This record gives sequence, C-alpha cells and structure tokens, in this order.
Amino acid sequence: MSENEHANTGYDEWLDAIEDGNAYYLECSNGHGSLPPRRICPECGEIGLEETPLPETGTIDTYTVVHVAAPSFADDAPYTTAIADFGPVRVTAMAPDDVAVGDTVSLTIGESKTNGDRLLLFERR
Repeated sequence: MSENEHANTGYDEWLDAIEDGNAYYLECSNGHGSLPPRRICPECGEIGLEETPLPETGTIDTYTVVHVAAPSFADDAPYTTAIADFGPVRVTAMAPDDVAVGDTVSLTIGESKTNGDRLLLFERR
C-alpha cells in the first residue's frame, strides 16, 4: 500500500459526517477536544478518543483574505479563511467574504473551484 492511499484516512469520513449533519470532534478521557483524523490526544497523549457531537454553531475568532493562493486553491482566490471557536475545538474553514469577528457560524461542506475537492465552509447563522 502506498503512502498516498492513507492521505485522507479519517478526514473523508469526517467530511461525510458533517454533510450528513452529524459533525463531531474527538474527546479524550481528560476532556481535551481535537479534530479528526487523530489516534492520540495532542494535549495529553491519551489514546482512547471518542466521537462527541460538535456544537451546531461557533464564533469567528479571526479571519484573513487570501489573494495569492496555493496552486490547489488558485481558482478560488481571492477567498476568506477564518478560525471559529466551537467550544472544545477551533475549526479553520473558508468563510463568507463579509465575515466579521464575533459572527456566529455553522460548519458545512462546499466544493473547491480549482479542483472540485470537498472543503470546509462556514455559513453565517
């Protein structure tokens, strides 16, 4: 099996869960949250991670507008990317161009204009 066959192991399943309305994060027994794919808690090294429902909304902490994109996002530029606080975890995703710090958002799945790949999007609530 090549290294590329494992490239999105766990990530595609997480995107599927978000599309199905069952977004989740991973929580260890010590209450630390992280996003998939993970096998070990990045905070304490715990290996017993459980899927826990992600809160339906988060709050935008910061954002930036990307004008010079990596080749895999070239046709998407300019675009806005933001970080939102969902309580136990922070999520990075593309956001509406007029997003502001403090906006309430939910997480959904969109499609890259560059290559058609699925990507994370914030929708204003």
